[in-house]
Amino acid sequence: MTASAQPPNDDDHAISYHLLEAGTPVFSSDGHEIGSVDRVLENEREQIFDGIVLRTASGERFLDAPDIQRITATRVTAALDLADTATLPAYQPGPPSFVANTSKGRLSRLFGGGWKRQR
Repeated sequence: MTASAQPPNDDDHAISYHLLEAGTPVFSSDGHEIGSVDRVLENEREQIFDGIVLRTASGERFLDAPDIQRITATRVTAALDLADTATLPAYQPGPPSFVANTSKGRLSRLFGGGWKRQR
């Protein structure tokens, strides 16, 4: 991470959060690098972008979807300035969720083996 501000690269085309890769640098709205993408969170059932988990010098932080200004293949720009990004909450994973494992047979489902943990 760098302490100096970098102007946003507006030449890059915006991309879907589905294409966002781990390790992509994340910048504050005033151009300071605040971390990198660790993983993208979405509500799969409703197909809604929830936000991203950042790797920062102070650990994993959660950047909510409304606080993201732009996503490109080379960077994510937050809608928050450097001072506001310093107060991002630590990432707290939610409770695990399970889905039916349809590849298992009827007998397996009968004895509780028909569920798999969703990532």
